[in-house]
Amino acid sequence: MTGADLAIKALEDNGVEVIFGYPGAANAPIIESISCSSTINYVLSRNEQGAAHMASGYARVKKCAGVCLATSGPGATNLITGLATAYMDSIPMVALTGQVAVPLIGKDAFQEVDIIGSTLPFTKHSYLVKDCADIPRIVNEAFHIATTGRPGPVLIDFPVDVLKTEDEAAEKDDSIRLRGYKLPGRANESQIKKVAEALRKARKPVLLAGGGVTSSDAVKEFNEFTSRTRIPVVSTMMGIGVIPSDDSRYYGMIGSHGTKRANIILNRSDLVIAMGSRLGDRSVANAKGMEKANKLIHIDIDPAEIGKNMLPSIPVVGDIKDVIEQLMPMLEDYRAPEAWIDEVNEVRSMLEYRRPDEDRGYVDPKYFLEQLSAKTGSNVYLTTEVGQNQIWCANHFAVKDPRHFLTSGGFGTMGYGLPAAIGASRAQSELPVIAVMGDGSFQMDMPELGTMKQYDIPVKMVLFRNNRLGMVHEHQYLFYNANYQMVELGTDPDFRKIAEAYGIKSAEINENSQVAGAIDAMMADRESYMLIIDVDPCEPTGDALNENKITAGEGE
Repeated sequence: MTGADLAIKALEDNGVEVIFGYPGAANAPIIESISCSSTINYVLSRNEQGAAHMASGYARVKKCAGVCLATSGPGATNLITGLATAYMDSIPMVALTGQVAVPLIGKDAFQEVDIIGSTLPFTKHSYLVKDCADIPRIVNEAFHIATTGRPGPVLIDFPVDVLKTEDEAAEKDDSIRLRGYKLPGRANESQIKKVAEALRKARKPVLLAGGGVTSSDAVKEFNEFTSRTRIPVVSTMMGIGVIPSDDSRYYGMIGSHGTKRANIILNRSDLVIAMGSRLGDRSVANAKGMEKANKLIHIDIDPAEIGKNMLPSIPVVGDIKDVIEQLMPMLEDYRAPEAWIDEVNEVRSMLEYRRPDEDRGYVDPKYFLEQLSAKTGSNVYLTTEVGQNQIWCANHFAVKDPRHFLTSGGFGTMGYGLPAAIGASRAQSELPVIAVMGDGSFQMDMPELGTMKQYDIPVKMVLFRNNRLGMVHEHQYLFYNANYQMVELGTDPDFRKIAEAYGIKSAEINENSQVAGAIDAMMADRESYMLIIDVDPCEPTGDALNENKITAGEGE
């Protein structure tokens, strides 16, 4: 068997069914071996970055490591944004790159790049394969590292001569021998007892759900815990859907683009239990203020995250599922104070979104997303781009399952949504996949329409059109005296003609009264579909609230 054959055999042994990628001379031996596989299918992306995002979407839906493939040099560097995106959101991924022959490494050979060094800051681990016999072990280790502990991307760089080398003696290697890579054991029981004690003393506790709850596969346990204790829940963007967005226990996303009610509740609380969140600046801008005003409990599987952005009074290093399972018996008779429940419900009732009641030549995107959620029962996979479309989705689409909401939370990557939707669609075929995009981000994605068409991948595309980069446009309005520079897209292309060129049906609307019918038509179509929606260029990211007045209280 060649080194490439050994690599594909090891991928098969690790359950890989789909590889997303782009070919070149340096990875041609792998392509050749994939063609002989009876279990692995190949999806040709139109760009290596798209391949990485497809692998990300696939991983999040399938609950496994997604696999992407690129050739050496520019092919490998095109993966970088996708790897960084996966790293920031803790998505398991194995990236395979071709490399120049071993004797040429370090000599500036054609299409040579140090991809190991280039990706060092945002991969969990990397391998440069120099011996064909090491391939089975390295592949097994890569999947183990990518999917255990805090998940993330692992890169394997294959020199082309190693891929071509014959090695009949190499055998499957199931052993995992990783010095220095130790998974956390059970969380410290004494620390968990401190959590229980702090909860019993608190008058206004809040649970902050992050993406780590999903990564730990602890959604069921989290819901049982919150149902029993009735502690109000807010979330980061990556924690959306940990409990259903329309559940009475959930009060919204926190942060600079979160809901006002969630931020008010967080600031009024006297105890915050953060589960699986790095507590980054977009979620908690005033870290020092929160440290002083709230008693913070930080629970995370990654000890490097605890204390990095905020100093907790009670740190707990451990898997979220394990922590909740230990905590629940200690709080069997505990319920959140009734007065606090009444207070947070009052905040919610006084900060209701004011829905539009008339047509005005544009569609209200928040109204559209609420209608899309209602008409589909949220029984879809929803991906987003980055910008206003992402925030509107986060705050107005009722997510029922965190694995059904795919977005770039930590890195904020434009060009993520459509390829992630392609990956999600390849991971399953039971539910529709909807990609929500702005007209700016879609123009980073457009080539992947070819991938959708070639492989008959049905994705519903919702394209909010305002002829500008809406989030930056809003930022310049708020902070730069409306000095709009480099945000207006000029005249957008005819998106319907572009869809038609790929054989994709489309429609467009510009009134709220057209929303219901347009959603019905889109969802009734079994194939890919593009719905273009004209939105007001000055539509704000935040909500238009009712006229009731409310004060945030201490700490706001």
